[in-house]
Amino acid sequence: MEKLTRNSRISAITRILTDNPNRIISFNYFSELLNSAKSTISEDMVIVKDTMEKMNFGKVLTIAGAAGGVKYIPDISIESKKEFAEEICRLLKDKSRVVPGNFIYMTDIMFKPRVVSMAGVILASHFYDKDVDYVVTVETKGVPLAYEVAKNLGVQLVTVRRENKVTEGPTVSINYVSGSSGRIQNMSLARRSLNKGSKCIFIDDFMRAGGTAKGIKDLLNEFESELVGIGVLVESVSAGRKLVEERISILEFDSVDDEGNINMRISPSYS
Repeated sequence: MEKLTRNSRISAITRILTDNPNRIISFNYFSELLNSAKSTISEDMVIVKDTMEKMNFGKVLTIAGAAGGVKYIPDISIESKKEFAEEICRLLKDKSRVVPGNFIYMTDIMFKPRVVSMAGVILASHFYDKDVDYVVTVETKGVPLAYEVAKNLGVQLVTVRRENKVTEGPTVSINYVSGSSGRIQNMSLARRSLNKGSKCIFIDDFMRAGGTAKGIKDLLNEFESELVGIGVLVESVSAGRKLVEERISILEFDSVDDEGNINMRISPSYS
């Protein structure tokens, strides 16, 4: 490969890092790919690191040791998080989103790439210190959000099913009680989906009373694994005491009044 200019190398390094968040990439890899000495790559990396931090695009960390290198950790400023939360809050407070039963229509929001990408960065930023092995979600419209969180954490996404699928092979199934309706429901997970002793986080689009999250926790126990965190886009705060304790949300939904006004606000973390 021909020699590249510094600007070209920096562009390539930035692209590779942002395409592979939370993955350690060795200096040897960059050196061979860009046909440059490791000392040159190190100088380029300093520029990339400084620019990322000045622009609040995240951090580039140097990992020491024989298996070391650098890795990119996505993040945005607290001001940007607040602006995003306020924007989504305005969208979801539109009266036309109220559907029978005083539910809020969110499907279009959950399938907008920019929205789930930004929300994925925000939620993932709360779990970088948890040493997560898997992101777990259920097969609902929260899957795109969970995928973005998994991508930013650099781990695998695991989808829990409502019904057994023949193509999944042997599965583990449990019954759980829905926190909002009180009905008994079922969830299942293929035995080969995750390793025993794993640390997992649960990501979903909406949480009412936390019944699904509690079911996920119980299901993970069957795999001798641990639920170390919960993140949701919107949390209902009018459902009383939750069945799970610690959780992260971007928005809080209270109620829909008699005139169809949606009482929703950004979570205290971003206000």
